[in-house]
Amino acid sequence: MRIGFLGAGKMAGAIMRGFIDSGVAEAKHIIASCPKQDHGLLEKITKLGVVTTHENGRVVKESNVVIVCTKPNVVRKVLTEVSSKVTRQNLIVSVALGVTIKTMEKALPENTRVIRVMPNIPALVRMSASVYSLGNNVLDGDTDIVQKLLCSIGYCEEIHESLMDIATALSGSGPAYVFTVIQSLADGAVKMGMPRAQALRLAAQAVMGSAKLVLESGEHPDSLKDDVCSPGGCTIYAMHSLERGGFRSSLIEAVEIATNRAKAIGES
Repeated sequence: MRIGFLGAGKMAGAIMRGFIDSGVAEAKHIIASCPKQDHGLLEKITKLGVVTTHENGRVVKESNVVIVCTKPNVVRKVLTEVSSKVTRQNLIVSVALGVTIKTMEKALPENTRVIRVMPNIPALVRMSASVYSLGNNVLDGDTDIVQKLLCSIGYCEEIHESLMDIATALSGSGPAYVFTVIQSLADGAVKMGMPRAQALRLAAQAVMGSAKLVLESGEHPDSLKDDVCSPGGCTIYAMHSLERGGFRSSLIEAVEIATNRAKAIGES
């Protein structure tokens, strides 16, 4: 499989590393492009052993799977630019925020195979939570292709495109919320006298372990929370403090706001 990237930023680099480390694709079979003014991005990914270019058309011509990793506001321009070189042999996979399948299909030749994807930054450690939606012209084997690629960088599942903005706000933006939780937990421990590095390690491990327990136990998070909150213990006192501060409401509102912003970007 030959894979091309239109765009070479952080997410593109994270996905490339996952593909290479998992053995899904050899570095020599990956090619990436970006504008000349962003040449520094290509210098970074060159260290991975991939082929680089400033010609988007070359990426399309030399790739079976073309992954669109540009900023949302230039996706239509880039796809229009390469449109004359796109054939049924190309599977176009976009990770661009808010850009709909309809928008991409309009910019590309009729019957172009398009899949819309939303990964997240833990792809850097092959722990991404990715979702994807299929376009109108995909082939029978395209689902297998995208699943193979996304599973190489973590977990993936198919969703209806109408849920993509919500998924963007949840799993796409979610790591930022969780990083803030980890930092805040560590700050609390530092305030009480624990060394910073140790506090960060313990906070991160607590979050990772808790997430794994939710996924593997099948228990509702509320039930698991109750297991930790013994009567009159320190945890229930802490939970009262979080409730008083609007902790859960803030997270719910964050997902709502991020969803609406993703929709607005897609409509702009």
